[in-house]
Amino acid sequence: MCMAISYLESIVVGALQGVSELFPISSLGHSILLPAWIGGQWAKDLDMSAKNSPYLALLVAMHVATALALVIFFWRDWVRILGGLWDAVRTRRIRTPEARLGVLLIVATIPVGLAGLALEKTVRNHLGTPIPTSIFLAINGIVLLSAEKLRRREPKVTEIATPTGYSADLSTLETTVLPIVDHDQASDTQLSKLGMRDAVLIGSAQIAALCPGISRSGSTIAAGLFKGLRHEDAARFAFLLATPVILAAGVLKTPELFKPENHDILGPALAGSVVAGVLSYISVKFLTAYFETKTLTPFAIYSLIAGVGSLAYFGLHG
Repeated sequence: MCMAISYLESIVVGALQGVSELFPISSLGHSILLPAWIGGQWAKDLDMSAKNSPYLALLVAMHVATALALVIFFWRDWVRILGGLWDAVRTRRIRTPEARLGVLLIVATIPVGLAGLALEKTVRNHLGTPIPTSIFLAINGIVLLSAEKLRRREPKVTEIATPTGYSADLSTLETTVLPIVDHDQASDTQLSKLGMRDAVLIGSAQIAALCPGISRSGSTIAAGLFKGLRHEDAARFAFLLATPVILAAGVLKTPELFKPENHDILGPALAGSVVAGVLSYISVKFLTAYFETKTLTPFAIYSLIAGVGSLAYFGLHG
């Protein structure tokens, strides 16, 4: 018999998913901790470790809505990337930055795909409870703080070289008309310069997010910073990487929602997924602008406080 999940529960979880999947604070972790904090019927209905619980399938459906929001937001990038990959297949040569970026995204996705297939049941059965999740959320904060502290520092540009080899103060230069550059395309071109090993390492960081409380986007951005990427480029690569991973998980898990025993939660799942998709689009729009000038530090502090606080609470009320 299917465990009931109400429209209110699904919409609240969908809103949580839409924000926390792309913010580096772990959507899976929050999807476990929120019902536990509320308690009562919510804790019973939204317990992914319970036998025959449809909660994980519900979350995956909401993840698919997030992936669709990412596709819509980055559709121009995906058109260029897929066009580059088609050119590479047709000519058997990687001739453009878009083709190389496409190849990097493919190879970077393979490790987490294999790990997900191997570890999903273990994560669900043994780690999908409040105390392990609280610990991993605190670890997520430590990882984000470490990424900010240890990342390769970019040199400050205070001077530029003139054609004669002398340095010139920026304020003395004449105004020149520069060609308009597509910022998104320029970022994709910069990402295409990543080495294959670096791309695989950054993609492999997503494996850590199989542990509830560790953020997929946070671990990927942190790995990008460790490899010398700027915040905005690391975030962009993380969001592009998330799309095929989430869609693939949806192909595998969403069909569970359509089993006869889960018929009663199809309506709530649809409502929650719509909310998740809308808020995911708003979130990625905000974050791509945010990381142009700001850092992971606020999310790290939040993760630490929320993780340690949750651990104390659930440890005492075990």
